[in-house]
Amino acid sequence: MKVYGITNCNTVKKALDWLKANHVKYEFHDFKKLGISEEKLLEWDHKAGYENFLNKKGLTWKQLDPQVKESIKTSADALKLLQQKTSMIKRPVIEKDDFLFFGFDEAAYDKFIK
Repeated sequence: MKVYGITNCNTVKKALDWLKANHVKYEFHDFKKLGISEEKLLEWDHKAGYENFLNKKGLTWKQLDPQVKESIKTSADALKLLQQKTSMIKRPVIEKDDFLFFGFDEAAYDKFIK
């Protein structure tokens, strides 16, 4: 299982605490240190649609110039921006087999990860 996120994100911390408490082994990919590949973003977009992992509620999105926000018309536009500004990816991203999940939801984790 792989977990993508940033270490100082409270939601990522909750998820990692849950995984540890439930003795789930995982590999952590830190967006800030390692970035994210175009191929991985394309994979997530294909599986879930970028709208599900483009975090428009976060500070990074809110601080964007309105023209940049309005320029996001296609998947390609969104993925290019997400690769540049990984803080706009909804966190954490959990990959386990066919399970792909964005964010922290204890019920979903109980059902699909345990």
